[in-house]
Amino acid sequence: MSILKTVLRRAYDNPWLLIALSCVFWAGNTVAARVAIGEISPMLMVTARWAIAAIVVLILGRRQLLEAWPDLAPHWIHVGLMGFFGFTVFQALYYVSAHYTTGVNLAIIQGVSPVVMLVGAWIMWGQRITAIQMIGFLLTMVGVALVATRGDLSALLRLDFRAGDLGVLASAIVYSGYALSLRNRPKASAMGFFIVMVFAGFFTSLPLLIWEAYVGQAFMPTPKGWAALLYAAIFPSLLAQLFFIRSVEIIGPSRVALFYNVTPVMGAIFAVVLLGELFELHQALALAFVIGGVILAEKLGKRP
Repeated sequence: MSILKTVLRRAYDNPWLLIALSCVFWAGNTVAARVAIGEISPMLMVTARWAIAAIVVLILGRRQLLEAWPDLAPHWIHVGLMGFFGFTVFQALYYVSAHYTTGVNLAIIQGVSPVVMLVGAWIMWGQRITAIQMIGFLLTMVGVALVATRGDLSALLRLDFRAGDLGVLASAIVYSGYALSLRNRPKASAMGFFIVMVFAGFFTSLPLLIWEAYVGQAFMPTPKGWAALLYAAIFPSLLAQLFFIRSVEIIGPSRVALFYNVTPVMGAIFAVVLLGELFELHQALALAFVIGGVILAEKLGKRP
């Protein structure tokens, strides 16, 4: 038992292992979103996902929650809105969009988030953007356009887009806004804040679930739906987030951020290998544009 504890402790102190696992778990969410189609209704997926996560974090993190609560309670509206947009709206758009696009496209379009955050920081706080960063941003947008128009850029003039791809783009923009808002989050421990956010995500998703039931679209999960739900609740919602927080604590956010670029690549690979989807030429070009644009913006475009 002591050997196992030692191995787990060393693993928990290895930031590269933790962030790699986080990216794999987030990429696997692409597969879970596609597998869930017809097996569990989208809003039930969102609400149940955060309900399971809330139960787990409440059992494991009661002390951290009690310690952080005095600092978070005065800002409950702020925290609630962050949970609503960052956890509920983002996931709702993502899971609904999965009904109308491919897993490969889900993964690729989500890769624009780091560059959207860069532009958002420029808009909100006047953070300067270099010429290379702007080129990187434009390259990622070309990649998204290739995916949304299925390789026919002339469709931009006809406004002929795949609705699911636009939904995924909207989810990426919403999550980027949430990530930017973390700069001004209430001062509390990262773990305590995360626990409260999980509960905020659960409670703010309830109205959407009620609406889904009211219009007759809600239905209970099948065995395959339960499998997708449990994966989404345990791995991308809990473990990936906790591992990400721990990685940032050890090596800082700037070094961790570059590893996020692995997520769209792994997501596309998972969609091809596990879902049997085709990887077409325009998707390969789109992936190259998105990843290349992000690397330009984040790595080469930074000022000294």
